[in-house]
Amino acid sequence: MNQNLFEIGKKFKFEGTVKEIRPLGEGLINDTFIVETEGDSPDYILQRKNKNIFQNVPAMMENIQKVTSHLKKKIEAEGGDPMREALTVTQTTDGKLYYKDADDEYWAACYLIPDTITYEKADSPALAEQGGRGIGQFQAMLADMKEPLTDILPGFHNMRFRFKQWDEIIAKDPVGRKAEVKEEIEWIESRRDEMLNFWAKAESGELPTRVTHNDTKISNILFDKHGNVLCVIDLDTVLNSICLNDYGDAIRSYTNAGLEDDENLDNVYVDMKIFEAYTKGYLSQTAGFLTPAEMENVAFSAKYITFEQVLRFLMDYIDGDNYYKVKNEKHNLVRTRAQYKLLQSLEENYDEMCNIVKKQIAEFKN
Repeated sequence: MNQNLFEIGKKFKFEGTVKEIRPLGEGLINDTFIVETEGDSPDYILQRKNKNIFQNVPAMMENIQKVTSHLKKKIEAEGGDPMREALTVTQTTDGKLYYKDADDEYWAACYLIPDTITYEKADSPALAEQGGRGIGQFQAMLADMKEPLTDILPGFHNMRFRFKQWDEIIAKDPVGRKAEVKEEIEWIESRRDEMLNFWAKAESGELPTRVTHNDTKISNILFDKHGNVLCVIDLDTVLNSICLNDYGDAIRSYTNAGLEDDENLDNVYVDMKIFEAYTKGYLSQTAGFLTPAEMENVAFSAKYITFEQVLRFLMDYIDGDNYYKVKNEKHNLVRTRAQYKLLQSLEENYDEMCNIVKKQIAEFKN
C-alpha cells in the first residue's frame, strides 16, 4: 500500500482497520481509490479532488453535505435505507468534510455502498427508463429544498456566459483556426437567438431554479442486483440551476447511437426508443412538481444542451485545445461535427419528441 495514501486514510473516521487502498477506475477529473477494511467493517471511497476544476472544494463539500442530509431525511421518513439510498460523506477525525494535505491537495471520503451495479451505457430502453427514473427521483426528493447551494461552477449551462466566451475567442482567433471553420461558426451563429431566448426564461424565473446534479450519465447511478435504482452518486457538481439541464444532458448522452467523437457521422443520430424510455422514467418522477413552463420546455432542453456542447467543442478548437483533453489536433473539430450531427437529428425529430413528452405528461397527471 502507498504509505502516503495510508497516512491520508488515517485522517478520516474509517471504521475498522484499513487493509488496502488501491486505485479505482480511471477518472478524468478526480483521483479515486477504494479503501478496503478488515473483517465486516465497511469499505470506503477516497478521492483527491481536482482543485483546478473545483476551485472551492470546501464549498463543494458543503453542497454535497446539504444535499445528502436532505435526501436522507426524506428516505428515512419514507421507510427507506438512508445508508444505501443516498451518498454518505465520511468526516475527518477533526470533524471536517475534507482533508487538506501538505501539498494543498484536497481529499474527501464516502461510504462505499455494497452489492451495487453500475452501467457505462444505457443499451436498452428498459435501462434508459430506469436511468430517467433515477435522475427524476433525485430531483423530486430535492424539489422542496430551500437551503441555497454555493455556485462552484460559475456560468455552467449559462448560454449568455458561453456566448461571451465565444465572442472573445472568435475575436482573438489565438491560433489562427477561425478561417478553416467558417461553416461551423455559422452553425453556432444561426442558432444564437433561439438559444439565448431559452436561457432568458431561466434568467427571468419563468423556468425556476432547483437543485440539479449536472452530470447525469448513467454511470452516476447505482443499481441494486435486481436492476432497481438505488441512488445517484458523484455529487461534486450539484448546483442551483434549472432542472431541465439535467434532462437535456441525459438525453444528449443516452440517445446518441454513435460516439461523442465519432468520425463516421452516419453512426450519429438520436435513438428515439431510448428517448421515449428515458423520458418516461424521468417524467414518472417529476410530472408532479414540474411547472407548466418547465413541461413546455422539456424537449427543447435536449437541443439546448447539445447545442451548448457543439459550441464548447468548437470554441476550444478555435482557442487551441485548452480545455478538453485531445488525442490529436483535430479531435475537438471531430467532436464538434459529431455533436452537430446529433443536434441536427434532435431538430429533425423535435416535433415527435414534443408529442412524446406531452403524451407522457398527460398520462402521469391523470
